[in-house]
Order: sequence, then C-alpha cells, then structure tokens
Amino acid sequence: MKINVGFSVLMGFIIGIITCFFFGKKTILKKYIQLLEKANIKAKKIIKNAEKEGNSIKKNKIIQAREKFIELQSKYEKNIHFREKKIIDIENQIKEKENRLSKEIEIYFKRNNRLESKIFDYEKKIKIIQKKKEEFNNIHIKKVELLEKISKYSSEEAKNELIDIFKEDAKVKAQSHIQNIIEESQLTAKMEARKIIIQAIQRIGTEQAVENSVSIFNIESDDVKGRIIGREGRNIRSLEKATGVEIIVDDTPEAILLSCFNPIRREVARLALHKLVIDGRIHPARIEEIVSKTEKQIEEEIIEIGKKNIIDLGIHSIHPELIRMIGRMKYRSSYGQNLLQHSREVSHLSGILASELGLNAKLAKRAGLLHDIGKVPETESELPHAILGMQWAEKYGENVEICNAIGSHHDEIEMKTLISTIVQVSDSISGARPGVRKNSFESYSKRLKNLENIAFSFDGVNKAFAVQAGRELRVLVESKKIDDKKAFQLSYDITEKIKKEMTYPGQIKVTVIRETRAVQIAR
Repeated sequence: MKINVGFSVLMGFIIGIITCFFFGKKTILKKYIQLLEKANIKAKKIIKNAEKEGNSIKKNKIIQAREKFIELQSKYEKNIHFREKKIIDIENQIKEKENRLSKEIEIYFKRNNRLESKIFDYEKKIKIIQKKKEEFNNIHIKKVELLEKISKYSSEEAKNELIDIFKEDAKVKAQSHIQNIIEESQLTAKMEARKIIIQAIQRIGTEQAVENSVSIFNIESDDVKGRIIGREGRNIRSLEKATGVEIIVDDTPEAILLSCFNPIRREVARLALHKLVIDGRIHPARIEEIVSKTEKQIEEEIIEIGKKNIIDLGIHSIHPELIRMIGRMKYRSSYGQNLLQHSREVSHLSGILASELGLNAKLAKRAGLLHDIGKVPETESELPHAILGMQWAEKYGENVEICNAIGSHHDEIEMKTLISTIVQVSDSISGARPGVRKNSFESYSKRLKNLENIAFSFDGVNKAFAVQAGRELRVLVESKKIDDKKAFQLSYDITEKIKKEMTYPGQIKVTVIRETRAVQIAR
C-alpha cells in the first residue's frame, strides 16, 4: 500500500511538470512571434531609408563624375592645342633649316668647283717644280763628280774628313768655353769655399795619434819574464788563451810585446799583466780572474768614454748601444788614425760647415760623430762599414737624414740631403791632411807608378812625375805635337782616367807643362 501511494505521488508530480512545460511553451511562442513582427517592420523601414540614401548618393556621384569628365576634357583639349602649336613651330624651324642647307650646299659646290680648278693648277706647278728639282739634282751630281775628279777624293771621304775637322775644332772650342765658365765660377765660389774650409780646419786642427798593432809592456827587471812565462809556459799560455793576444817574450830588455789586431784585447792584456805583476801571484786561476775583472773594467770605461764624448760635443738622446760603440772607437784606428779622434774632428768640422751654410749644426755634428760606427763591429761582417753603420743607426732609432749621411759618406748610396755632403767633405778633410794617416811604403810606390803610367798612356807625353806623395801629377808634353788648347784637353782626359781607374783619399792635381825652346848658336 505504501508502495502504490508513493508511485501515484511520483506520477502526479511528473504529469504536473509536463503540463507546466506545454503551457509555458505556448506563451514563449507567442512572445517570439510578436518580436519577429516588430523586427520585420523595423527592417522594412531601414531598407526604405537605405534605398533613399543610395539614390541620393548615386545622383551625387553621377554629378561629380560628369564634372570631372568635363574638367579632364578641357585639360586634354588644351594639351592637344599646345602640342599642335609646338609641332607647327618645329615644322617651321625644319623648313628654315632646309632652306639654309640648300643655300650652303649651293655655295659649297661653287667653292668646290673653284678648288678643283686651283688643285689642277697646283698639280701643274708641282710637276714643273719636280722637273726643275730633277734638273738641279743632275747638275749637283755632275758638279760633285767634277770635284771628285779634280780633288781625287770621293764625296764620302771628303765628307768624313770635313766631319773630323769640325769635330776637332768644336771639341777645342767647347773645351775652351768650358774652361772660361769654370774660371768664372771659380772666381766667386773658390774663395768662399776655401775660406769656410780653412776656418774649419784652423778651429779643429789637432794632433793625431798613430797606433800600431803591437803594444809594449814595460817591466822593472827581466826576472818578471820568468814568472810571466811560468813553469813549462803554463802562465803565458793561460794569459794568451784568456785575452786572445799573442805575448812575445824575447831578449828585449825590460819589455814584453803584446801583439793583436784588436786594440781592446791588447789593452785588456796590458792592464791584466800590470795587475798581475803588482799583485805577484801569477798562476792560471789568478790570471783568469784578473782578466775577467779587467774586461768588465774596460767595458765600463768604454761606456764612460762614449758618454763623455757626446756630452763634450753637446749631443743628447743617443741609444745606449750607440754610446758603447762610440766608446769602442777609442781602441780602433783607421790607416793609423785614431777612430774616435777622427770622428770627433769630423763632428766638429760638420758642425762648423753646417753653421756657416745656415743648416742644422746639431744634426751635422751628430751625423759626423756616428759616420764611422760601422768600423767597430764585435763580429766580422761582409757589408761595407758605411752600410753597416747606417743599418745600426736605423735599428737604434736615428733620424733619416743621419742614416743617409752615414750610408752615403763613401758614395755607397745616393745622397739625399746637404748634411750628407757636409759629412763626406768633413771626412775627406780630416783624413786627407798630410801626416794624418799612416800608409805603407809599398802602397805609396804603387800609387805613384800607377799615376805615371796613366800619364804615359796618352800620346804626346814626354815625361811624367808624381810628386807630393801622389797628390800631384806633373806631365811634360812635346810642344810640336800638343799646342796650348790641346794641353788643357790632355789635363782633363788624364784627370777623368785617374777618377775611373784609381781609388785615392783627397784629391790629385794634374799639371800639364808645355815648353817651347828657341836655341841658336852664335859662331
């Protein structure tokens, strides 16, 4: 019973819900239908309004399009009118040009006809001239043949002989003209050059030290010789090995000879021997110790000498390695002339010449001091000392002008500045003065013979004498073969041959002497 009641309640509830759903649906459909009708009414109104606005916009656009068309049409008509007018103007211009050209063509043909007639006349005249020329050539050939018969010379032989005569005459005249120019230039330049050089030499002229490859070590008694030699010569062998110097112990009283081409080694050996003799302890170990200390002492002295010399000359900011090379110059010699003394002299001369000529005196002094640094290499080099010195100067940051002066002072490279010329001149002045440099007797005799042989190689030379240690060549010529004009030419030719075939310091003066003697005997 309880189950049936519950089931009936549930079914009643469901039936109630279904009835409510159907009744609600009808009301919703009515409302939806009403809304649709209202929307249709509004849509019809909107469509009517849109059609009205569209018609008005269409009318406006049609009006605007017509106006634009009318405007474009007027512009196009204007352009067409402008172009037509321009075309008409161009046609007129073309017609005018055609008229002008037709007139010019008529004038050209008229002128051409005249030119043709003139050309015809010219051709006639040219033919006449050619005929006359041929006649003249025939007459000239006949005259030449007649002259050849009379003189018994062919035209080529006569021409060559005339050319030789003119050449000789022109050569003599040119040489005399050159001589006049040289004499005129020497009148003004020679005196000034002599004045500057003499002033420089007078201010710098100093005595020059002449060094040899042998040094003498003086001792108080000959007993010291035995101690220096040592037992079985071990001391002297150790000393020679440590210093690289040959030690000659002979019968010369109270003297030992130190022989070596390196002056620094000789100086080390001399000082070491002096210290060993004073100390009294002479044995191989002590020798090596003393030689090592002496080498350090000499190295310090070299640096001090370099510093002292650059301070004396007023030169600053030089690389320490170049200072050491300057100090080493003291122990070097060139042809017997002390290298440091020579470099100082060249530095002074270069400074004086530069100041006289209005150039940079400090730069010239610096180049003069460094010009021979290539002569003090610690190792042998195949390069010339000028090129080697220039490379060192470049390596240690020297000025380009100084590097050029060092490299060109013996003409190994081209001179680019006046400082280079001044250094070369100063080097020549320092090395060429008599007695400054020491040369061997063989080199002097060979040089004198070469000079005389060069003089005898020319025709007309009777005698030749090389005098003043080869600084002057006097040539005696035959007066019949060589006249005064040819004598000057001969001196010039001998000078040029000496320049090409010989190397020499300074300069060589060539004097040609022509003597005419008139001798009569009264009987």
